[in-house]
Amino acid sequence: MARIPVITGYGGINTAGRSSFNHGYRRLILDALSQDKADQTYRSLASLMKLEFEGTEQQKQFIRDHTLIRKIEDERFQVDGIRINKRMPVSVSGDDSASFITKARNLPQHIPDNWQVTAIEDKMVKVDIQGETEFMFPTKRGITVQAAGQLPSGFDPGSLYPARSHPRGLQMAVYGASDAVQSMGIDWDVVCQHVSPDQISVYAGSAMGQLDQHGHGGMLGARYNDKRTTSKHCPFGLAEMSADFINAYVLGSMGNTGTYVGACASFLYNLRAAVSDIKNGVARVVVIGSSEAPVESDVMEGYAAMGALATDQALLELDAKLGLNSPDHRRAARPFSSNCGFTIAESSQYIVLMDDELAMELGATIHGAVTDVFVNADGHKKSISSPGVGNYITMAKAVASARALLGDESVRQRSFVQAHGTSTPQNRVSESHILNETAKVFGIENWPVAAIKAYVGHSLGSSPGDQIMATLGVWNDGIIPGIGTIDHVAEDVYQSNLQLGSAHIDVGPRNIDSAILNAKGFGGNNASATVIAPHIVETMLSNKYGEEAMTAYKTRNEAALEQAAAYDESAMKGDALPIYKFDHNVLGGEDIDFSSSKIKVPGYEFDIELDVTSPYAELL
Repeated sequence: MARIPVITGYGGINTAGRSSFNHGYRRLILDALSQDKADQTYRSLASLMKLEFEGTEQQKQFIRDHTLIRKIEDERFQVDGIRINKRMPVSVSGDDSASFITKARNLPQHIPDNWQVTAIEDKMVKVDIQGETEFMFPTKRGITVQAAGQLPSGFDPGSLYPARSHPRGLQMAVYGASDAVQSMGIDWDVVCQHVSPDQISVYAGSAMGQLDQHGHGGMLGARYNDKRTTSKHCPFGLAEMSADFINAYVLGSMGNTGTYVGACASFLYNLRAAVSDIKNGVARVVVIGSSEAPVESDVMEGYAAMGALATDQALLELDAKLGLNSPDHRRAARPFSSNCGFTIAESSQYIVLMDDELAMELGATIHGAVTDVFVNADGHKKSISSPGVGNYITMAKAVASARALLGDESVRQRSFVQAHGTSTPQNRVSESHILNETAKVFGIENWPVAAIKAYVGHSLGSSPGDQIMATLGVWNDGIIPGIGTIDHVAEDVYQSNLQLGSAHIDVGPRNIDSAILNAKGFGGNNASATVIAPHIVETMLSNKYGEEAMTAYKTRNEAALEQAAAYDESAMKGDALPIYKFDHNVLGGEDIDFSSSKIKVPGYEFDIELDVTSPYAELL
């Protein structure tokens, strides 16, 4: 019988807060929560922000102001004083010379021909220059884009474990994967006792790689900033290094690993590999995710040069009728409304998938299931950034997959879509047409659309991870987040069969059976996923295993729920730390026991089997 890829753990961090136990999702719908849930959300955020929670309205306002999209804060970089190196050619006229004094060690390795160097006291030299020369000197200038989706103010993932010059994206990966694993309420060592070492997969990475000063940014900028390239710059910057860190320092995994890079659809590419592994029996448990830390001035300038980001000037022009003196950075992202570009953001999101049999056996809490992920390219294109047909294909396949499982009525009445919703003028037209036409052909008259980048920004390869966290929250609290930053839907948006607006949609926790996650990556990397609600999965498992087995499962699940709640409470107090096992249980060839039929790895109950049959043997 088909293996069901069920979600048994989820966690991470973005500008809305910690993802596990729906804390980040609840920041999006804070105004719709009961007082108790709202206070719990504030308490969770306060612990991240290194605040002693007081519950005063003043403190709550501070927490609101320093989460979600906002002006880039000084602790990240000075938006009006970005450091640059300015090239300045100079010319000394006639027979005159210009002189300066410096330390001898500051001289370049190759002295220009028109420089005359004279040694003076205390290891100093005098340099006389004639003719033309060129200097590079540090200065500062402002940047045109000053809004971003930053992690909650005061949260520093590198302070929670021995980070050892790790790039910020890898620090976030350690935190996000640890949060997801610990959210299960089942010790990882227990999971490992129920599977063989090669039945665990990890697919995680970054679309952009690690581009700060500890990764490829430091490597590429060292020569131009008179700094030394370190031995860590190159390897730490690699796109798949998130998976490598999770394997080496969080899980100790020896199974399938790597990352699929598909621009802003990268998380769904990794999710597709995970679903495939479980369906085909290659893996029984998979940790997948993505971690992006692109709130760097150099990265932002690259996207700004493409005209992709919402500049301060363009935001002021959007709000010209309001007479604002400064741009409304909180509303920088306005999906499907009058808009001017996306808002870049950082995020680290991870989920744990298991096959349903393993989840039942362990008593793992099941938060939903991912039944299919579809990926299609655009075909021939006019330009690499222009839209194409690929996303029509992925959306149609994803909805058809939900229909095949749940039926027409469920899809028409009890589904919703997580739009890519970047907040660019091109996306609001092209994606709205895709969603609207999909709704039409499947008979959906008023399809609820969430576009959470309005709150958390665009975290590039991690953005579908932001979507799946919000989707799991909908199934817990029953509220689809409205597009809270918009006051109207743009005239060129297709919406005859869509439900678009700023208001939250109260659907109830068990009235939505499925969600379609949509991602559109630069260059034509389209992906759409079919995600099934936990109450539907419960029905599927009851039909598959029977009432007696389900009763036994629920009994086992009580311990997992209790341990998970204890972890959440510890995290709310700021006491929970990421899993980081450096130089822990390192194995070599001498530690394993293997023959031609099996490999036995210390710490695992089950062996890696080598007595296998070939599917091609019958052809010989």
